[in-house]
Amino acid sequence: MERANETLVREFVFLGFSSLARMQLLLFVVFLLLYMFTLGTNAIIISTIVLDRALHNPMYFFLAVLSCSETCYTFVIVPKMLVDLLAQKKTISFLGCAIQMFTFLFLGCSHSFLLAAMGYDRYTAICNPLHYTVLMGHGMCVGLVAAACACGFIVAQIITSLIFHLPFHSSNQLHHFFCDISPVLKLASHHSLFNQLVIFMLGVFVLVVPLLLIMISYIHIISAILKISTSAGRYKTFSTCASHLIVVTVHYGCASFIYLRPKSNYSSSQDILISVSYTILTPLFNPMIYSLRNKEFKSAIRRVVLQASYPVN
Repeated sequence: MERANETLVREFVFLGFSSLARMQLLLFVVFLLLYMFTLGTNAIIISTIVLDRALHNPMYFFLAVLSCSETCYTFVIVPKMLVDLLAQKKTISFLGCAIQMFTFLFLGCSHSFLLAAMGYDRYTAICNPLHYTVLMGHGMCVGLVAAACACGFIVAQIITSLIFHLPFHSSNQLHHFFCDISPVLKLASHHSLFNQLVIFMLGVFVLVVPLLLIMISYIHIISAILKISTSAGRYKTFSTCASHLIVVTVHYGCASFIYLRPKSNYSSSQDILISVSYTILTPLFNPMIYSLRNKEFKSAIRRVVLQASYPVN
């Protein structure tokens, strides 16, 4: 009888920035500028890779896909967050929350496997340079991206289905600024240990397996680099991997802190801070890391700009 009187949750209320009520206009301006800059830098990267034939190789193909993925990734979360910063009532429908979580997980999980594919590309380029063009042909590159997306889709589908088939009868106040796993799961009226275990194991699969593959790739890469006789040659070879390593460290560091913790260590304030970093700051820094550290890419940008300024008749 008590259960019958409970009301089903039909929408969620975001409380992510409620403690910063007086700063929400300032946060809106800052986040909007960062978001616009992120969209701009990713658009420059994608258009440069498409327009400059010198960049039509596997490394830049993966970089273009990564930039496209991060653009979609931020689009799922940031516009809604910006609207909510100016709104009095910061709500999202039950279905809208499920769609946001699925899309966010799909892109985030695909991102992890895409970084593993990029690690394999660097391994092939450095350890098997004579067979690189054969091993990393167009079909292989497309296949690796398709496999990354398939893994992301399956994991996102399972997790979203497990969570949104749970009963939500009590509070609808979500202590976050988007529909992430732990904040939504915390609002469920009850959930079994099986659900938690499956979600945790999928998190391990998405984060640990690609990271192990990347580590194996870099063990072989470092071994090959140490065999190069000159220090200049070793530095030049390793520099092609440095940007990828930085992005991997930031991505897996933030994601592991959020998703590979015991549920008892859940902290909404810490999660909000880390989530801001990987939804706004990381997609901003990743394109800058890849472009500013890469002389070949900067030269390509100059060629594209000159070609656009002085088109050949």
